[in-house]
Amino acid sequence: MSLTRWTPAALAVVLALVLTAAAPAAGTRGGPLDGFTVTHLPDQVGAQASAADFSYEWEDVAFTSRAWEQAKEGGGFQVVLQVLVMRGEEFVDLDAVRTFLARYHERDPDTWELTDLTRDDGAPGLRGDREAFWTPGEGVAVEVRDTSGLLGQEELLATARGVVEEKSGLSG
Repeated sequence: MSLTRWTPAALAVVLALVLTAAAPAAGTRGGPLDGFTVTHLPDQVGAQASAADFSYEWEDVAFTSRAWEQAKEGGGFQVVLQVLVMRGEEFVDLDAVRTFLARYHERDPDTWELTDLTRDDGAPGLRGDREAFWTPGEGVAVEVRDTSGLLGQEELLATARGVVEEKSGLSG
């Protein structure tokens, strides 16, 4: 079966298994991720959290993701924070990204309450209770997710605003 036929729920189960089996790839502090840099992490992503990077594809969209997880009291693990960089031809504007994410996260687009996300770089974005996403340019979108609802709006937004596009250029 190809990954394009997997539901987001099935991918989430696979993700959980991968995260618990994989060694930390990025440490607990942000850093580069597919053309972007994570410059801020909430205090809730403490020293005991581990980070793992992984890539996959769903509906012709390529994902590069970093997820931070930590041990739960009483056993097990939970993902505290996730940053996704998504690349796909259908990302022509913010409305297209919203439509895609509604499918991906299995949200009803008519009841998914989102408000404007203000970013210093001027990229158009939206935010909800546990997510913030924006499109810095055609063909790319970035999403920050408070997957367990532990961070709160202030830290979610600070983290989202702290994901910045890497600028390449010649010096000298």
